[in-house]
Amino acid sequence: MRRLVLTMTELHERVCLPCQGGAPTLTAAEIDRLLAQVESWSVVDRHHLEKAWTFPDFVTALTFVNRIGSIAEEQGHHPEILLAWGKVLVRIWTYKVDGLTESDFTLAARFDRAS
Repeated sequence: MRRLVLTMTELHERVCLPCQGGAPTLTAAEIDRLLAQVESWSVVDRHHLEKAWTFPDFVTALTFVNRIGSIAEEQGHHPEILLAWGKVLVRIWTYKVDGLTESDFTLAARFDRAS
């Protein structure tokens, strides 16, 4: 049974749920509804979420990486985070199902709130 799609406010307040593996990935319709609730994220090949942020310098970008890294650790959901001078690129997906789950969008919403 699928959960109801939440609003942006509710989505960022949710907790990432651990995936037991074997769970179904989101359907295209579910992805579209959840994508509308996060800010400027892209879905790549129906497999992962991706977003880039730009910053005025390396230190500011690093500070952001540390902030979202703490959120990821708190949620037990660990994305790919790439740091360069003035740029941070994040890719999120659920490794155990090799695709997207609601928890990926929850983490994206939490990162949006941290930016």
